[in-house]
Amino acid sequence: MGIVKSLEEDRLNFEKELYKEGYTLIAGVDEAGRGPLVGPVVAGAVILPVNYSCPGLNDSKQISEKKREKLYDIIMQDAIAVGVGVVDAKTIDEINILEASRLAMKLAIEDLKVKPEYVLSDAMKLTNIDIPYKDIIHGDALSLSIAAGSIIAKVTRDRMLLELDKKYPQYGFAKHKGYPTKAHLEAIQKYGLFEEYRFSYKPVSNLMKKD
Repeated sequence: MGIVKSLEEDRLNFEKELYKEGYTLIAGVDEAGRGPLVGPVVAGAVILPVNYSCPGLNDSKQISEKKREKLYDIIMQDAIAVGVGVVDAKTIDEINILEASRLAMKLAIEDLKVKPEYVLSDAMKLTNIDIPYKDIIHGDALSLSIAAGSIIAKVTRDRMLLELDKKYPQYGFAKHKGYPTKAHLEAIQKYGLFEEYRFSYKPVSNLMKKD
């Protein structure tokens, strides 16, 4: 239990340094959905209370879907503010996934009902915002605020893909969430493409060339 508590406190190291400088409204921001062939890239921004504690809160990729859903509800209840930014596939094709991810983070920060005094991002240089920020490599595993943002982003995007699955059940989006699995690529070959696909992505453009 002591080790778990220690790890959780370590994930507040970046926040605690900012508390010392007088910042209290610190937003952690992360995105979900860079790799999939279909659907939007989604960012989550979260301002947690000072010295917040939430056992099990970690990088969304490191925990199960069931646990992410539980943590999502906890964050929505406890956070000072939560923001979401969504950039669709068409825009991803137009400006590339890196810029789309940066834009999604900006939109998520702007969606916060309380303006943050400082932003911590997961390895993204936020040159498009007018708030002091720090980009942290592996930030979703090192900062509790960024981990919270990653949970919001991942759960929000997964729910959007479940809605897409209802619309196109033959593609299996509920299972692979749009990532380029063997089953997904076979479904594309069998059923074709639709407007939510990212046509600039090689697996998609290569299939288009074959057709």
